[in-house]
Amino acid sequence: MDLKLDGKVALVTGSSKGIGEGVARGLAREGAIVIVHGRNKEKTEEVAHDIVSEGGRAYPVVGDLTHEDAVQRLVDEAQAFVKPVDIVINNAGGSGETEDWVTTQSETWASGYDRNVLAAVRVITRLLPPMRDAKWGRVVNISSLAGMMPPAKRPDYAAAKAAMVAMTASLAKAVAMDGITANTVSPGTINSISLDEAFRKAATSLGLAADAPWTEIERKVLPMFAQVPMGRVGTLEEIADAIAFLVSPRAGYITGANLRLDGGLWSGL
Repeated sequence: MDLKLDGKVALVTGSSKGIGEGVARGLAREGAIVIVHGRNKEKTEEVAHDIVSEGGRAYPVVGDLTHEDAVQRLVDEAQAFVKPVDIVINNAGGSGETEDWVTTQSETWASGYDRNVLAAVRVITRLLPPMRDAKWGRVVNISSLAGMMPPAKRPDYAAAKAAMVAMTASLAKAVAMDGITANTVSPGTINSISLDEAFRKAATSLGLAADAPWTEIERKVLPMFAQVPMGRVGTLEEIADAIAFLVSPRAGYITGANLRLDGGLWSGL
C-alpha cells in the first residue's frame, strides 16, 4: 500500500534512540523527509546520517524540549532545512526516577509533566499555525500503556502519560475542521536496547546465560514483566508501521484516537 508520504516533512522528537529512532527510520523508508531530534548532538547526527546513507532524507536538530528558547530554536532550524513541517511525532519524554507512593516527590511529578506533556505542547503550538494555513497536518503523541494501566511504581509517569491521551483528544476536536488529525499511540512492552538489557539481566536470575537466544529469553522473562496474551514483545518496526499509517493521507478520518500497541495486554473494551 502506498501511504503517500513521499516528500512529507516529519519532525520526530526524541528520535536519537529507542522508539523515536525506530519511528524516524520507518517514516524515512516510506519516503518522508525526517527531522531527527535529540539532546545528544553526536547521536542525533549519527541517526540522521544513517538514514541518508540508506537512501532516505533526514536532518538533525538538537535541543532540550523543557526550555522554550531551545524549542523555538530547533523548530526554526527544522524549518530552515525544509518546510513546512507536515507531521509531528511527540516521542520525547521518559519515565525519570523510579519512585513509589512512599518515596515520590512533588518535584518528580513537575519534572515528568514538563518533560512529557509540556514538551509536546511547546512543539505543537509552534507548528500548528503553518499546518492550519496549509489545511493539512498530522500530530501523534506517544503515550504509554502505563497511562491506562498505572502500576504501583512511577505514579508520576503514569499520570503524565494519561494527560497526553486527554490533551490529544482535546487537540483533535480543536483542529478537526483544519485538515489536521491528532492521535495518541500507547505502546506496551516494546523491544529496545534498554528492554533487551533488562531482560538479559533478569535472565541470569533464572539460570539462563545473558547471551542466550532472544526467543528463549523472551519466553522465560516476559511473564516477569507483563502478561502479554501474544506471548512476545512488540518490535520497533511494528510501532513505526502503525504510526506511518496514522500520519498518512490514508488515515484522514482517524482523529482523537488512542491506538494501543500492546499485544492484547489491555483488558478493557
